[in-house]
Amino acid sequence: MTIPNSVQLEDVPCPLCNDRNDKIILRGHDLLYGLPGEFTIVQCLDCGLMRTNPRPTMETMGFYYPDDYGPYISTIITDQNKRHKSGGVLDTLKKIIKPIYRKIVQFNTTCLPTMAPGRMLEPGCASGSFLHQMAQKGWDVYGIEYSEKAASAARQAGYNVHIGPLETAPDYHEPFDLIVGWMVLEHLQNPIRSLRKLRAWAWSDTWLVLSVPNAGSIEFSMFKHNWYALHLPAHLYHFTPETITKVLAQGGWRVERIFHQRSLSNLVASFGYVLQDWGFNNLGRKLSDFPEKAGRYSHLGLYPFAWLLSQFGQTGRMTVWARKTQ
Repeated sequence: MTIPNSVQLEDVPCPLCNDRNDKIILRGHDLLYGLPGEFTIVQCLDCGLMRTNPRPTMETMGFYYPDDYGPYISTIITDQNKRHKSGGVLDTLKKIIKPIYRKIVQFNTTCLPTMAPGRMLEPGCASGSFLHQMAQKGWDVYGIEYSEKAASAARQAGYNVHIGPLETAPDYHEPFDLIVGWMVLEHLQNPIRSLRKLRAWAWSDTWLVLSVPNAGSIEFSMFKHNWYALHLPAHLYHFTPETITKVLAQGGWRVERIFHQRSLSNLVASFGYVLQDWGFNNLGRKLSDFPEKAGRYSHLGLYPFAWLLSQFGQTGRMTVWARKTQ
């Protein structure tokens, strides 16, 4: 399927080197929604950063973000997000068991530094469930969201959300104590420019916490164009621990710690894509839906294997803690 006329492509240099000294890594398609177009991932031969190039322009990229895009749906604030009144033996047991469980089982998907509540900004807040979660803990929360529909849902829940890309967001006059971006940086047209913008909204001791897919993992090496976390062409950059560190440094941030998430969601879904290539469509589709639809116990069953791979830095997702350089 060819790219529709409504989508315009642009050729962009490496944001770290401002050069086009690249090699082609792979070509792939939008496997998440089956939208048309073939896209190329190239790697800069000077710094190693991988990017999707050529890519849809910011003005026409919305074609690849349908209203049922997974993060928009999965972050809708529902009654399940709201705290319920506790009482009874079952709730008492939960209060005892939950801290023990969380101490032992740590997926590291949204792990945060220990800090007192303050002002928090979430670029890419989608429909607002994380804003809601942090607001309940006493944080003064703000969001930025590209999707008008998702941002409107967060606004209807009472949260202050700017509608539009981070690149065009107006300045905030008071700095933030915490800035989080869950699977956001890889979507941005110019991550270095965006990181500098976030830096201007930070105190000297502000924490920046990001999660990104790990293209340096065994998952990427195994599955290539079938890797679930490629999300072509929505993912414009494909980071490794080394290149995310370089990008953050140029954006004015110093990496303090990288957590390799203890999740095999990408791996299971990628295997689902492979099965669909082999003609096992029903089973393949079920597995490729794993990241969005799998329950807690499915993730818990895979946890020992995910924990082992994470010790070697080989799971498909990373959470990065960074602080502003002086």
